Amino acid sequence: MIGPAGLAACIFDVDGVLLASPHERAWREALDGLADPARFTTPIYLAEVAGKPRAAGALAALRALAVADPEAKACAYAIRKQVRLESLMRQGAVTPFPDALGFVQAVFDAGLKLAVASSSRNANQMMQGVRLPSGRSLLDAFGANTCGRDLTRGKPDPEIFLLAAAELGVAAEVCLVVEDSVAGIEAGRRGGMTTLGVARLGDAAALCAAGADLVVTRLD
Repeated sequence: MIGPAGLAACIFDVDGVLLASPHERAWREALDGLADPARFTTPIYLAEVAGKPRAAGALAALRALAVADPEAKACAYAIRKQVRLESLMRQGAVTPFPDALGFVQAVFDAGLKLAVASSSRNANQMMQGVRLPSGRSLLDAFGANTCGRDLTRGKPDPEIFLLAAAELGVAAEVCLVVEDSVAGIEAGRRGGMTTLGVARLGDAAALCAAGADLVVTRLD
């Protein structure tokens, strides 16, 4: 089925789009002993880390903070971040955005195909137990799921989105990518897809500059 504006499918990122997660907090707190955690600001997170695979995000963050010998420290930093994130998840620090759940349900009801494509290996666990307005599981709402896959290239390369489109059986040009990160918007554009930027953290200008076709602050 072809939906509004000639679209056949929506491909969603998870963190910052569907769920409010403690990723940024975990990256910040894991810096203790490497750099002053207070220097890891939201703009640095959005520009250097958000949307990227964990190893790439760790290295980019250390470089942005001018940490000495970042290549030698990135792996340990990434591991510490994951340990901290898992602790925060156990404490219930992940919550869904009601506007996003309503949007997913509306897109599904409109007959479009749905996919989820996050660089995070924690995305599936975070979506477990989250329910759409219909009562259907958020995790089970997607016809394709490429979250946390071992891919050759991470965002801003479009590989993860192109794989999702292929698994849905649709062409890239009839897909809408819903993203909150600059890397994600760039990946969608490189893949020939329409892009919707979700600026929940006051970063609309950056998403516009990345080339998003439309930028909103909420999905309702």
